[in-house]
Amino acid sequence: MTEDAQESPGEVRRTLAQVTRVVLKVGSRSLLEEGRFEELAAAIAGQRAAGRQVVLVSSGAIALGVDRLGLSGRPRQLPELQAAAAAGQAALMRRYEEAFDPHSVAPAQILLTHADLSDRDRWSNARQAIDALLELGAVPIVNENDTVAVEEIRFGDNDQLAAMVSTLVGADLLVLLTDVDGVLDQDEAVIPTVRGGDGLQHLFREAKDEVGRGGIASKVRSARRATQRGVPAVIGNAGDPAFLEKLLGGEPVGTLFLPAGVRLPSRKHWIAYALAPKGALLVDGGAVRALKGEASLLAAGIDGVRGDFEPGDCVTLHGPNGEEIGRGLTRFATADVARLAGAHSDEVETRLGRRASGIVMHRDDMVLV
Repeated sequence: MTEDAQESPGEVRRTLAQVTRVVLKVGSRSLLEEGRFEELAAAIAGQRAAGRQVVLVSSGAIALGVDRLGLSGRPRQLPELQAAAAAGQAALMRRYEEAFDPHSVAPAQILLTHADLSDRDRWSNARQAIDALLELGAVPIVNENDTVAVEEIRFGDNDQLAAMVSTLVGADLLVLLTDVDGVLDQDEAVIPTVRGGDGLQHLFREAKDEVGRGGIASKVRSARRATQRGVPAVIGNAGDPAFLEKLLGGEPVGTLFLPAGVRLPSRKHWIAYALAPKGALLVDGGAVRALKGEASLLAAGIDGVRGDFEPGDCVTLHGPNGEEIGRGLTRFATADVARLAGAHSDEVETRLGRRASGIVMHRDDMVLV
């Protein structure tokens, strides 16, 4: 929506009335409250009538599947989680069909995995499909494909998916609905505005039950990811049926996360957030300083290697103290990086047995924390 990262909170609030494409995320705990499907459908239909396009990222499949299969609680074993997701996805879309029907709006199911968003061709195909649905007047309802997405069930959550989708569809605004009014300070008052998102860790609260996987910490991380692409994000209360109307009318509801600093280019945002790292490179202090000066990573600065990766895979970068300092695309496989570790440019050919550059990761393929 905005290219100027230094706009004041009031200015950004006022310009929210101008947004045309919104990604709206709702979690399982908020969604399964009585009447919530109907409230969401009415709110989205109202925004469509105002000329806005809304992409809904919805949890709830596993929670509904647990009930549908008569399970006592959320399963812990992968096959049972997949079974619950498969059973619950049909129930989830049926609830949305029933909720949107009075508004003559067609919901459309989009199931994505991390692999879909880590491959540039599949990323493009998903974008085109969602664009087509929006142009046809449908409401895309996006969820992780938990039936087949092993890693997502174990570690992922739809807050992070929502941030990726906001970049995928070129959204003007990301809205994350939860069961509180926003990010709360130590006195339980809503923090109205955050720039960047640092310094909030002491306020994070864990999820209180097993229905949802996110919690406020996950939503803050998701909001920060969106702002790094220049997309404002808001965390607000799913229990207020008029929240979306108030927000897009410029009212000071929820916690607004403002873009801060330099906007991360699309390719680097993809590297930072859409790719699953396959390994890690351990770099020395000199390399850390050089990388912060926008240099490429040379073999001479590498102390060690972990994991099993191929050229072009995403790997994380770790400094002398073990902290992650960034990630990017490696130009060499694991075995070759291990051979090259600590090598100066005139030693590369001897160690590899072939001519090659001593650049292990180019600065254009790298994102620093």
